[in-house]
Amino acid sequence: MERRRRGASALTLLCATALLAVSAMTGVAQAAPVPEPGAKSLEQVRQEIDGLYRQAGTATDAYNLAESEAKAQSAKIVEIAKQVVAGQDRITALKNRAGAAARAQYRSGGMPAGARLALSGTPSQFLDGADRIRQGEKATTDLLSEMNRTQSDLQQYAKDASAQWEKLEANRIKQENAKKEIEEKIKSAESLESKLEAEEKARLIQLEQEAQYKAQTAWLSSGVLKELNSSASEPGKKAVQYATAQMGKPYVWGAEGPDSFDCSGLTSQAWRAAGKGIPRTSQEQLRLLPKVAIKDMRPGDLIIYFDDASHVGMYVGDGAMVHAPRPGRSVTLAGAGSMPIKAVVRPDA
Repeated sequence: MERRRRGASALTLLCATALLAVSAMTGVAQAAPVPEPGAKSLEQVRQEIDGLYRQAGTATDAYNLAESEAKAQSAKIVEIAKQVVAGQDRITALKNRAGAAARAQYRSGGMPAGARLALSGTPSQFLDGADRIRQGEKATTDLLSEMNRTQSDLQQYAKDASAQWEKLEANRIKQENAKKEIEEKIKSAESLESKLEAEEKARLIQLEQEAQYKAQTAWLSSGVLKELNSSASEPGKKAVQYATAQMGKPYVWGAEGPDSFDCSGLTSQAWRAAGKGIPRTSQEQLRLLPKVAIKDMRPGDLIIYFDDASHVGMYVGDGAMVHAPRPGRSVTLAGAGSMPIKAVVRPDA
């Protein structure tokens, strides 16, 4: 527990040091520039930029989900195509069997089986012939039934393939719309930032850090770390090792590594490296993975943020998490409580 208090203190000190460093560079730590009458304050600009990037994050989730579903549908279409080929081969084989039966009847002179049976010379021949007729009739009936079933299967495969193509096209449209929204939101946020002077940009970073520091301090002040004493599972340790090894790599929406990541790309790949496949998006991670209470949180668990589940980070212990924040930022450590927590989920529950 003492080690955890030291770790939390170290993280808090790290945040405070970062704030002081930015303050020292800008010389505006004590007072922000006075905005012109009617102009937005720098804090309002920060909130607007943050909102735009969050909207881009939500759209990124929609894009990633559509992409993963499209991949699954493409795989289904390929599987259906294989089933169609197998069904067609089966139909060909059945037709060959039916042709062979027809040729055999032709060689027998085309005489109906019943007539040949009536002309048999002895009772034993008659009985043997009757048994063969029953077997032949059953074989013919089975052959026709199998052909009908296979034809029916092929018709169903065609319907399935058509349905999957429609879903694939719908997801393609979803991807395009999500991509357009992402690019628009990011462009708007970057446009806002580009209008700031150098000192204002530095002050903007400081405001971001102050907001995160304030939220993290309030979270720690609740005494939450007193109850956090769970150790990571072996897969959880591997996931944390992978995620923290990516620190410094840039955020790129839709990216799953190895050179860049978005938030859920980082967490999903980290757990893939640990041998556990999990959903690609933060919203699907929230929906499909088992939830755990914050007091039971352990390293490797995923923290889902905001009401719309638009962001995710991985808890690494001592009140900290690793995440890919947003465009223009890199994978980094941050306070686990530096953003509003919606839920905690456990990939290896």
